[in-house]
Amino acid sequence: MAMVIDLDHAATTPVRPEVVEAMLPYYQQYYGNPSSLHQIGRQARSMMDRARDLVATSLHAHPSEIIFTSGGTEADNLAIVGTAMALREQGRHIITTQIEHPAVLEAAHFLEEWGFEVTFLPVDQYGRVTIADLKAALRPDTTLISVMFGNNEVGTLQPIQAIGELAAEQGVAFHVDAVQGYPYYPIDVEELHADLLTISSHKINGPKGAGALYVRRTHPLYARQLGGKQERERRAGTENVGAIAGFAKAVELLLTEREERFQKVIQLRKVFLEGLLKIKPVPLLNGHEEETLPHIINVSFPGIQNEMMLMNLDLAGVAASAGSACSAGSIEVSHVLQAMGLDQQRMENAIRFSLGYELQVEELQQALLEITKIVQRLQA
Repeated sequence: MAMVIDLDHAATTPVRPEVVEAMLPYYQQYYGNPSSLHQIGRQARSMMDRARDLVATSLHAHPSEIIFTSGGTEADNLAIVGTAMALREQGRHIITTQIEHPAVLEAAHFLEEWGFEVTFLPVDQYGRVTIADLKAALRPDTTLISVMFGNNEVGTLQPIQAIGELAAEQGVAFHVDAVQGYPYYPIDVEELHADLLTISSHKINGPKGAGALYVRRTHPLYARQLGGKQERERRAGTENVGAIAGFAKAVELLLTEREERFQKVIQLRKVFLEGLLKIKPVPLLNGHEEETLPHIINVSFPGIQNEMMLMNLDLAGVAASAGSACSAGSIEVSHVLQAMGLDQQRMENAIRFSLGYELQVEELQQALLEITKIVQRLQA
Protein backbone atom coordinates (compact mmCIF):
# COMPACT_ATOMS: atom_id res chain seq x y z
CA MET A 1 0.00 0.00 0.00
CA ALA A 2 1.37 3.43 -0.97
CA MET A 3 2.15 5.92 1.77
CA VAL A 4 -0.76 8.27 2.47
CA ILE A 5 -0.30 11.79 3.81
CA ASP A 6 -3.03 12.00 6.42
CA LEU A 7 -4.61 15.45 6.52
CA ASP A 8 -7.81 14.16 8.15
CA HIS A 9 -6.84 14.01 11.81
CA ALA A 10 -10.13 15.61 12.91
CA ALA A 11 -11.80 12.37 11.80
CA THR A 12 -9.45 10.14 13.78
CA THR A 13 -5.83 9.88 14.86
CA PRO A 14 -3.29 7.03 14.67
CA VAL A 15 -3.04 4.93 17.81
CA ARG A 16 0.31 5.37 19.54
CA PRO A 17 2.46 2.22 20.02
CA GLU A 18 2.55 2.93 23.77
CA VAL A 19 -1.26 2.87 23.77
CA VAL A 20 -1.42 -0.49 22.01
CA GLU A 21 1.10 -1.87 24.50
CA ALA A 22 -1.01 -0.65 27.41
CA MET A 23 -4.14 -2.31 25.99
CA LEU A 24 -2.82 -5.80 25.28
CA PRO A 25 -2.70 -7.11 28.89
CA TYR A 26 -6.43 -6.41 29.27
CA TYR A 27 -7.24 -8.70 26.36
CA GLN A 28 -4.92 -11.45 27.60
CA GLN A 29 -3.87 -11.67 31.29
CA TYR A 30 -6.33 -9.23 32.89
CA TYR A 31 -9.39 -9.98 30.81
CA GLY A 32 -11.86 -10.12 33.71
CA ASN A 33 -15.21 -8.40 33.98
CA PRO A 34 -14.66 -5.36 36.24
CA SER A 35 -17.99 -6.04 37.95
CA SER A 36 -16.81 -9.49 39.11
CA LEU A 37 -15.61 -9.84 42.69
CA HIS A 38 -12.92 -12.44 42.04
CA GLN A 39 -9.23 -11.71 41.38
CA ILE A 40 -9.29 -11.29 37.59
CA GLY A 41 -12.33 -9.03 37.89
CA ARG A 42 -10.60 -6.95 40.56
CA GLN A 43 -7.54 -6.55 38.32
CA ALA A 44 -9.70 -5.04 35.59
CA ARG A 45 -11.50 -2.85 38.14
CA SER A 46 -8.19 -1.58 39.52
CA MET A 47 -7.09 -0.44 36.06
CA MET A 48 -10.42 1.30 35.50
CA ASP A 49 -10.09 3.14 38.79
CA ARG A 50 -6.66 4.40 37.74
CA ALA A 51 -8.00 5.39 34.34
CA ARG A 52 -10.90 7.28 35.89
CA ASP A 53 -8.51 9.15 38.20
CA LEU A 54 -6.34 10.12 35.24
CA VAL A 55 -9.23 11.36 33.06
CA ALA A 56 -10.65 13.29 36.02
CA THR A 57 -7.28 14.91 36.71
CA SER A 58 -7.04 16.02 33.08
CA LEU A 59 -10.34 17.90 33.46
CA HIS A 60 -9.78 19.14 37.05
CA ALA A 61 -12.74 16.99 38.09
CA HIS A 62 -13.45 14.32 40.71
CA PRO A 63 -13.18 10.65 39.63
CA SER A 64 -16.82 10.03 40.59
CA GLU A 65 -17.82 12.63 37.96
CA ILE A 66 -16.41 10.60 35.05
CA ILE A 67 -18.61 8.20 33.07
CA PHE A 68 -16.84 5.96 30.55
CA THR A 69 -18.76 5.64 27.27
CA SER A 70 -18.23 4.09 23.85
CA GLY A 71 -17.10 7.47 22.49
CA GLY A 72 -18.08 11.08 21.90
CA THR A 73 -21.41 10.33 20.27
CA GLU A 74 -22.73 8.29 23.19
CA ALA A 75 -21.42 10.86 25.65
CA ASP A 76 -23.16 13.71 23.78
CA ASN A 77 -26.40 11.72 23.58
CA LEU A 78 -26.29 10.93 27.29
CA ALA A 79 -25.56 14.55 28.19
CA ILE A 80 -28.36 16.02 26.05
CA VAL A 81 -31.13 13.47 26.43
CA GLY A 82 -30.14 12.42 29.95
CA THR A 83 -30.25 16.00 31.21
CA ALA A 84 -33.45 16.94 29.39
CA MET A 85 -35.28 13.91 30.77
CA ALA A 86 -33.94 14.37 34.30
CA LEU A 87 -35.03 18.03 34.39
CA ARG A 88 -38.26 17.74 32.37
CA GLU A 89 -40.43 18.71 35.34
CA GLN A 90 -38.52 22.02 35.59
CA GLY A 91 -38.80 22.87 31.91
CA ARG A 92 -38.75 21.49 28.39
CA HIS A 93 -36.65 24.05 26.58
CA ILE A 94 -33.00 23.56 25.60
CA ILE A 95 -30.58 25.72 23.64
CA THR A 96 -27.84 24.61 21.28
CA THR A 97 -26.32 25.96 18.05
CA GLN A 98 -26.86 25.37 14.35
CA ILE A 99 -23.28 24.14 13.91
CA GLU A 100 -23.03 21.39 16.52
CA HIS A 101 -21.79 17.89 15.76
CA PRO A 102 -24.58 15.55 14.53
CA ALA A 103 -24.37 13.70 17.87
CA VAL A 104 -25.78 16.82 19.55
CA LEU A 105 -28.09 17.97 16.75
CA GLU A 106 -29.75 14.58 16.31
CA ALA A 107 -30.20 14.22 20.06
CA ALA A 108 -31.90 17.63 20.08
CA HIS A 109 -34.19 16.63 17.19
CA PHE A 110 -35.04 13.42 19.07
CA LEU A 111 -36.15 15.52 22.04
CA GLU A 112 -38.34 17.65 19.77
CA GLU A 113 -40.24 14.49 18.85
CA TRP A 114 -40.95 14.01 22.56
CA GLY A 115 -42.41 17.46 23.11
CA PHE A 116 -39.30 19.45 24.00
CA GLU A 117 -38.59 22.82 22.42
CA VAL A 118 -35.12 23.47 21.05
CA THR A 119 -33.61 26.81 20.07
CA PHE A 120 -30.78 26.46 17.55
CA LEU A 121 -28.66 29.59 17.88
CA PRO A 122 -27.41 31.22 14.66
CA VAL A 123 -23.74 31.96 14.04
CA ASP A 124 -21.91 34.75 12.24
CA GLN A 125 -19.95 34.39 9.00
CA TYR A 126 -17.03 32.92 10.97
CA GLY A 127 -19.14 30.33 12.78
CA ARG A 128 -19.32 31.99 16.21
CA VAL A 129 -22.37 32.42 18.41
CA THR A 130 -22.95 35.65 20.29
CA ILE A 131 -23.72 36.09 23.97
CA ALA A 132 -26.48 38.53 22.98
CA ASP A 133 -28.27 35.83 20.95
CA LEU A 134 -27.89 33.38 23.82
CA LYS A 135 -29.33 35.84 26.34
CA ALA A 136 -32.26 36.52 24.02
CA ALA A 137 -32.97 32.77 23.70
CA LEU A 138 -33.04 32.07 27.45
CA ARG A 139 -36.46 31.39 28.96
CA PRO A 140 -37.74 30.54 32.43
CA ASP A 141 -38.19 26.93 31.28
CA THR A 142 -34.68 26.57 29.77
CA THR A 143 -32.89 23.66 31.45
CA LEU A 144 -29.84 23.06 29.26
CA ILE A 145 -27.39 24.92 27.01
CA SER A 146 -25.08 22.84 24.80
CA VAL A 147 -22.29 24.56 22.84
CA MET A 148 -19.18 22.93 21.40
CA PHE A 149 -15.68 24.06 22.41
CA GLY A 150 -14.48 24.35 18.81
CA ASN A 151 -16.13 23.38 15.55
CA ASN A 152 -15.10 20.09 13.97
CA GLU A 153 -15.54 21.33 10.39
CA VAL A 154 -14.16 24.88 10.32
CA GLY A 155 -12.29 24.99 13.64
CA THR A 156 -13.91 28.15 15.01
CA LEU A 157 -13.67 28.48 18.79
CA GLN A 158 -16.72 29.50 20.79
CA PRO A 159 -16.76 31.92 23.77
CA ILE A 160 -17.18 28.94 26.08
CA GLN A 161 -16.15 30.58 29.34
CA ALA A 162 -18.54 33.51 28.86
CA ILE A 163 -21.35 31.10 27.97
CA GLY A 164 -20.61 29.03 31.07
CA GLU A 165 -20.67 32.11 33.28
CA LEU A 166 -24.04 33.15 31.87
CA ALA A 167 -25.45 29.64 32.31
CA ALA A 168 -24.27 29.55 35.93
CA GLU A 169 -25.81 32.97 36.63
CA GLN A 170 -29.14 31.80 35.21
CA GLY A 171 -29.07 28.42 36.92
CA VAL A 172 -29.13 26.55 33.59
CA ALA A 173 -27.12 23.36 33.01
CA PHE A 174 -24.24 23.74 30.56
CA HIS A 175 -22.81 21.00 28.31
CA VAL A 176 -19.61 21.35 26.26
CA ASP A 177 -18.64 19.01 23.43
CA ALA A 178 -14.85 19.30 23.80
CA VAL A 179 -13.93 16.39 21.54
CA GLN A 180 -11.87 18.56 19.16
CA GLY A 181 -10.63 21.04 21.77
CA TYR A 182 -9.35 18.56 24.38
CA PRO A 183 -6.36 17.39 22.28
CA TYR A 184 -4.84 20.89 22.21
CA TYR A 185 -6.24 22.95 25.10
CA PRO A 186 -6.01 22.40 28.88
CA ILE A 187 -9.57 22.08 30.17
CA ASP A 188 -10.77 22.98 33.65
CA VAL A 189 -14.46 22.23 34.08
CA GLU A 190 -14.67 24.65 37.00
CA GLU A 191 -13.24 27.55 34.99
CA LEU A 192 -15.65 26.76 32.14
CA HIS A 193 -18.61 26.42 34.55
CA ALA A 194 -19.41 23.18 32.73
CA ASP A 195 -21.92 20.76 34.22
CA LEU A 196 -21.25 18.20 31.51
CA LEU A 197 -18.32 17.82 29.10
CA THR A 198 -17.56 15.28 26.36
CA ILE A 199 -14.17 13.91 25.30
CA SER A 200 -13.17 11.04 23.00
CA SER A 201 -10.25 8.60 22.97
CA HIS A 202 -9.61 8.29 19.24
CA LYS A 203 -9.07 12.04 18.81
CA ILE A 204 -6.01 11.89 21.12
CA ASN A 205 -4.21 8.87 19.59
CA GLY A 206 -6.18 6.37 21.65
CA PRO A 207 -8.41 3.52 20.42
CA LYS A 208 -11.89 3.90 19.01
CA GLY A 209 -14.70 2.62 21.22
CA ALA A 210 -13.90 4.69 24.31
CA GLY A 211 -14.84 8.15 25.49
CA ALA A 212 -15.94 9.92 28.62
CA LEU A 213 -18.61 12.24 29.88
CA TYR A 214 -17.88 14.51 32.82
CA VAL A 215 -21.01 15.07 34.93
CA ARG A 216 -20.91 17.45 37.88
CA ARG A 217 -21.71 15.57 41.11
CA THR A 218 -24.76 17.72 41.83
CA HIS A 219 -26.17 17.37 38.31
CA PRO A 220 -29.09 14.95 37.82
CA LEU A 221 -28.87 12.58 34.85
CA TYR A 222 -31.39 10.16 33.40
CA ALA A 223 -29.70 6.91 32.30
CA ARG A 224 -30.02 6.12 28.58
CA GLN A 225 -28.85 2.50 28.84
CA LEU A 226 -30.64 0.22 31.26
CA GLY A 227 -29.48 -3.03 32.76
CA GLY A 228 -26.58 -3.39 35.17
CA LYS A 229 -25.32 -0.95 37.76
CA GLN A 230 -22.08 -0.03 35.98
CA GLU A 231 -20.78 3.56 36.02
CA ARG A 232 -22.75 4.35 39.18
CA GLU A 233 -25.98 3.28 37.44
CA ARG A 234 -25.61 5.99 34.81
CA ARG A 235 -24.44 3.78 31.93
CA ALA A 236 -25.31 0.09 32.04
CA GLY A 237 -23.20 -2.51 30.26
CA THR A 238 -19.85 -4.21 30.75
CA GLU A 239 -17.15 -1.61 30.23
CA ASN A 240 -14.73 -1.82 27.29
CA VAL A 241 -11.78 -2.52 29.56
CA GLY A 242 -9.09 -2.83 26.89
CA ALA A 243 -10.13 0.38 25.13
CA ILE A 244 -10.33 2.23 28.46
CA ALA A 245 -6.77 1.11 29.25
CA GLY A 246 -5.65 2.55 25.93
CA PHE A 247 -7.67 5.72 26.50
CA ALA A 248 -5.96 6.21 29.85
CA LYS A 249 -2.50 5.81 28.32
CA ALA A 250 -3.42 8.30 25.59
CA VAL A 251 -4.52 10.79 28.26
CA GLU A 252 -1.28 10.25 30.17
CA LEU A 253 0.76 11.00 27.04
CA LEU A 254 -1.41 14.00 26.23
CA LEU A 255 -0.87 15.57 29.64
CA THR A 256 2.91 15.40 29.25
CA GLU A 257 3.03 16.46 25.58
CA ARG A 258 0.04 18.76 24.98
CA GLU A 259 1.95 22.06 24.82
CA GLU A 260 4.61 20.53 22.58
CA ARG A 261 1.92 19.12 20.28
CA PHE A 262 0.13 22.47 20.18
CA GLN A 263 3.28 24.34 19.17
CA LYS A 264 4.12 21.72 16.52
CA VAL A 265 0.67 21.94 14.95
CA ILE A 266 0.73 25.76 15.03
CA GLN A 267 3.97 25.62 13.01
CA LEU A 268 2.50 23.06 10.59
CA ARG A 269 -0.60 25.24 10.18
CA LYS A 270 1.58 28.22 9.28
CA VAL A 271 3.45 26.22 6.63
CA PHE A 272 0.25 24.81 5.18
CA LEU A 273 -1.60 28.14 5.01
CA GLU A 274 1.38 29.86 3.42
CA GLY A 275 1.49 27.11 0.80
CA LEU A 276 -2.23 27.37 0.08
CA LEU A 277 -1.90 31.13 -0.46
CA LYS A 278 0.51 30.46 -3.34
CA ILE A 279 -2.13 28.51 -5.25
CA LYS A 280 -4.01 30.42 -7.96
CA PRO A 281 -6.85 31.16 -7.70
CA VAL A 282 -6.25 31.53 -3.96
CA PRO A 283 -8.44 29.19 -1.85
CA LEU A 284 -10.93 30.94 0.44
CA LEU A 285 -10.59 30.29 4.18
CA ASN A 286 -13.82 29.26 5.89
CA GLY A 287 -14.01 30.00 9.61
CA HIS A 288 -12.23 32.38 11.93
CA GLU A 289 -8.62 33.19 11.05
CA GLU A 290 -7.43 33.55 14.66
CA GLU A 291 -10.09 32.21 17.06
CA THR A 292 -9.72 28.67 15.79
CA LEU A 293 -8.59 25.18 16.69
CA PRO A 294 -4.97 24.88 15.50
CA HIS A 295 -5.38 21.67 13.53
CA ILE A 296 -8.46 22.40 11.38
CA ILE A 297 -8.23 24.34 8.11
CA ASN A 298 -11.35 24.56 5.94
CA VAL A 299 -10.93 26.15 2.50
CA SER A 300 -12.93 26.46 -0.71
CA PHE A 301 -11.16 25.99 -4.04
CA PRO A 302 -12.94 28.31 -6.53
CA GLY A 303 -14.51 26.44 -9.42
CA ILE A 304 -13.70 22.93 -8.13
CA GLN A 305 -16.41 20.68 -6.68
CA ASN A 306 -15.29 19.12 -3.40
CA GLU A 307 -16.19 15.61 -4.55
CA MET A 308 -13.86 15.92 -7.55
CA MET A 309 -11.14 17.45 -5.38
CA LEU A 310 -11.36 14.68 -2.78
CA MET A 311 -11.24 11.96 -5.43
CA ASN A 312 -8.09 13.47 -6.96
CA LEU A 313 -6.50 13.99 -3.55
CA ASP A 314 -7.11 10.35 -2.70
CA LEU A 315 -5.53 9.21 -5.98
CA ALA A 316 -2.53 11.42 -5.15
CA GLY A 317 -2.19 9.84 -1.70
CA VAL A 318 -3.55 12.75 0.33
CA ALA A 319 -6.38 12.12 2.84
CA ALA A 320 -8.81 14.99 3.48
CA SER A 321 -12.57 15.38 3.88
CA ALA A 322 -15.55 17.58 3.09
CA GLY A 323 -16.58 17.88 6.73
CA SER A 324 -17.61 15.66 9.64
CA ALA A 325 -16.59 12.02 9.28
CA CYS A 326 -19.88 11.15 10.99
CA SER A 327 -21.71 12.49 7.92
CA ALA A 328 -19.78 10.29 5.51
CA GLY A 329 -21.36 8.20 2.77
CA SER A 330 -22.46 10.90 0.40
CA ILE A 331 -21.12 14.43 0.16
CA GLU A 332 -23.82 16.90 1.11
CA VAL A 333 -23.59 20.62 1.65
CA SER A 334 -22.26 21.20 5.16
CA HIS A 335 -24.83 22.36 7.73
CA VAL A 336 -22.00 24.36 9.34
CA LEU A 337 -21.19 26.31 6.17
CA GLN A 338 -24.91 26.84 5.55
CA ALA A 339 -25.33 28.32 9.03
CA MET A 340 -22.39 30.63 8.32
CA GLY A 341 -24.29 32.01 5.32
CA LEU A 342 -21.74 31.09 2.65
CA ASP A 343 -22.90 31.07 -0.97
CA GLN A 344 -23.78 27.76 -2.60
CA GLN A 345 -20.71 27.53 -4.80
CA ARG A 346 -18.33 28.22 -1.95
CA MET A 347 -20.00 25.52 0.15
CA GLU A 348 -19.78 22.99 -2.69
CA ASN A 349 -16.07 23.77 -3.12
CA ALA A 350 -15.15 23.35 0.56
CA ILE A 351 -12.49 20.90 1.78
CA ARG A 352 -11.45 20.28 5.38
CA PHE A 353 -7.79 19.60 6.03
CA SER A 354 -6.90 18.65 9.60
CA LEU A 355 -3.37 18.29 10.87
CA GLY A 356 -1.68 16.05 13.40
CA TYR A 357 1.47 16.64 15.41
CA GLU A 358 2.96 13.45 13.90
CA LEU A 359 3.14 15.10 10.46
CA GLN A 360 6.44 16.35 9.11
CA VAL A 361 6.94 19.62 7.21
CA GLU A 362 8.20 17.59 4.24
CA GLU A 363 4.90 15.70 4.12
CA LEU A 364 2.95 18.96 4.09
CA GLN A 365 5.11 20.33 1.31
CA GLN A 366 4.50 17.18 -0.72
CA ALA A 367 0.76 17.47 -0.08
CA LEU A 368 0.82 21.13 -1.16
CA LEU A 369 2.61 20.12 -4.36
CA GLU A 370 -0.09 17.54 -5.10
CA ILE A 371 -2.88 20.02 -4.26
CA THR A 372 -1.34 22.61 -6.60
CA LYS A 373 -1.08 20.10 -9.46
CA ILE A 374 -4.68 18.99 -8.95
CA VAL A 375 -6.00 22.57 -8.92
CA GLN A 376 -4.06 23.43 -12.08
CA ARG A 377 -5.33 20.30 -13.84
CA LEU A 378 -8.97 20.74 -12.82
CA GLN A 379 -8.95 24.47 -13.55
CA ALA A 380 -7.59 23.76 -17.02
